Amino acid sequence: MTQRTSQLSATPATAVGPVLRVPPAAPADAAAYFAASLAFHTDVSDVAAALEAARATGGDPGFVVLDSRSTESWDQGHIPGAVHLPTARVHELAAEFLDRDVPVVVHCWGPACNGATRAALALAGLGYRVKEMLGGMEYWIREGFAYETADGPARRTADPLTAPVGADDCGC
Repeated sequence: MTQRTSQLSATPATAVGPVLRVPPAAPADAAAYFAASLAFHTDVSDVAAALEAARATGGDPGFVVLDSRSTESWDQGHIPGAVHLPTARVHELAAEFLDRDVPVVVHCWGPACNGATRAALALAGLGYRVKEMLGGMEYWIREGFAYETADGPARRTADPLTAPVGADDCGC
């Protein structure tokens, strides 16, 4: 054993620090986890790009956006073309507003709200294919995408901490 190897093995676990105190998963486990994450989640930029491409071509994005917030929140601002179905009413009204053959992208206010997660769970339990839109309405607005209010269309300048400045996308 070399002196370097001997020194590493003698180093206390706390010297590794909080990031590596629990070692990263094996690559195959990590690949499975991240693939699953993408099956369950999408983000506002990808949703906006898909909706814009569908509008530009007169096509269908292949999914429906469901806003699971309250009516007051919906009136404050919502994604154009979204379906409004508050989380508490999903079990009661999903069949009236949604087609089981069309995937649903559900969102709520933002990352600190789990209403979209609860709505997605309810929809999945009813047999719908569903993804949660990470960032919710907060990041839709912060990234500078258009939205509708009770008073008409609106749009804010993109927050440079959440969206690229001078580029169409973040490159990811």
